[in-house]
Amino acid sequence: MSSHEDLLTLALRIARDAGELLMKRPKTFEVSSKSTAIDIATQMDHASEKLIVEALLAARPNDGIIGEEGTSRPSTSGITWVIDPVDGTVNYLYDLPGWSISIGAQDNEGALVGVVHAPTIASTWSALRQGGAFFNGARITCNDPISLDRALIGTGFAYDVADRVEQARVVASLLPQIRDLRRMGSAAVDLCYVAMGGFDGYFEAGLKPWDRAAGALIATEAGAIVTTTPAGVTICAGPTLHPALASALAI
Repeated sequence: MSSHEDLLTLALRIARDAGELLMKRPKTFEVSSKSTAIDIATQMDHASEKLIVEALLAARPNDGIIGEEGTSRPSTSGITWVIDPVDGTVNYLYDLPGWSISIGAQDNEGALVGVVHAPTIASTWSALRQGGAFFNGARITCNDPISLDRALIGTGFAYDVADRVEQARVVASLLPQIRDLRRMGSAAVDLCYVAMGGFDGYFEAGLKPWDRAAGALIATEAGAIVTTTPAGVTICAGPTLHPALASALAI
């Protein structure tokens, strides 16, 4: 495989295969903690990452890989995959819908391919750099123009409980200025919701590369602006809303 379209086709196939694996929920979960006691992974996070990594390397053995659950492999091809085998593990553990598999590919120019697959809500988003964004095969665009007082905003919260005090302050300040706020549980899906108009905007502090690698490209290709502040807050919204949302967040 050499063309960028083939990279996208490969990512779509592997994301769907991982989704099939994850839909076969185990009877019991083995839960381990990561950065904090509430930042968790299960045996299915590891199984999904193993499936994705093995499938990628079988097709493209010279590519690099960065995975949330620890896979780290340098690239000799110029392509590096950034994967989140289960984005929204808490949703997955509690059998709530909306968790996803996120697979992104990047080259020396930045994000190249993005796929986010959420099997519980029958949703697959995809994008190729300069090729547009798609939801279940149909082209999508973000909502624009949207004013702040009519904006439905998505967000997420940190696993470090100490950080949530400041996040609560930000939310309390923002709520009176917007239509409403939603917290869905998967950053990758939140970014894709902005891409397709399910949200008008989204913000979250502390996203990791695997949280945003695919979703940020999909949102960008759908016409949204995605930025990360020096404080580490990712903001995603259409061109009209983005500066107003950033100002409202005082960051």
